[in-house]
Amino acid sequence: MNREMIESFVHRYLDATGSQVTEKNDGWITVQLSPEADKDLMNRSYYWGFVERTGAAPEPMQFTFIFDPESYSAKTAPPPRQAAPAPEAPAAGVPQSDSILGRYFGVTTVLSSGYGRIPSDVMAFGSRRMEQLFGVVKARGQFVRLFENPDPTMLNPYASLGYSTWFCVNYKVELICDMKRDELHSLGINMATGQIVEGFYDRVKKRRLTPQIPPTIHLQHAALSLERAVAQLENFLGDKVSTYDQTWSVEAWKRLKEEWSRIDSYFGELLRSVEPSQKAEVEEQYRAREQEIDWQYRPRIAVSVTNCGFFHLYEGMRTPIDPSR
Repeated sequence: MNREMIESFVHRYLDATGSQVTEKNDGWITVQLSPEADKDLMNRSYYWGFVERTGAAPEPMQFTFIFDPESYSAKTAPPPRQAAPAPEAPAAGVPQSDSILGRYFGVTTVLSSGYGRIPSDVMAFGSRRMEQLFGVVKARGQFVRLFENPDPTMLNPYASLGYSTWFCVNYKVELICDMKRDELHSLGINMATGQIVEGFYDRVKKRRLTPQIPPTIHLQHAALSLERAVAQLENFLGDKVSTYDQTWSVEAWKRLKEEWSRIDSYFGELLRSVEPSQKAEVEEQYRAREQEIDWQYRPRIAVSVTNCGFFHLYEGMRTPIDPSR
């Protein structure tokens, strides 16, 4: 991912969580995090537990996302230090700070050693903070339920739009040996008819989708249970994978047998030459190397689910609304 892609990803996450950008520069942004984003990123479980137990008003943190460390360092370098004026004594009866702990447990003094400084982190592919954000987005996006937002010109107070329910699963298929190939398969199944469509994500990504159910629509009856829909999708994907050219697997088996032959020759010679007291140790190394070679070269196919969800889509059906209802 380049810098533009990372910035776009971070901004989309901030928009989705309702966070507000308070300062924008060429190379970094400072953001007032929403409670949702604060819980995701700032690791303050004790604080949020306190808020939820007491019903206190939440105080999310600010955070600076740095996309260009060099530019950020150059523009935020501290000025030369100057002698600080002597501090004035606080006026009697005036609290020195107003914090959530101060309001509930008495006045707390804010130390002058940097407390309250806005935390920051570099957002780069592979960085700890970026990996954290990827994990958050992946966890939150594992399952969705979305409705197609109809064009206003399609709405009619005297007719209800019929929506079909599609169950979509995005599968990751990994062809694994000493080399690896990954494939993504987006399959959708109509819960009323059982029709299966490949490339379902490409079919819906251009439609206007919303998590809120639109007015004056109704959903078709689902003839399939979720368990049956999942089974049909897995059978469909299994049949598709079974038609793959198996040359890659045959070649991987050849390389595996060649590696087995090499280590058999090496350790066979070694076992004949070592002292009896060292034989057990060499045999253990032999077994470990065999397992390592087997894991590395043995051809196999792994299938996992990336994410899934229900998509309710308009497909041209209208039903008159009974005015007496």
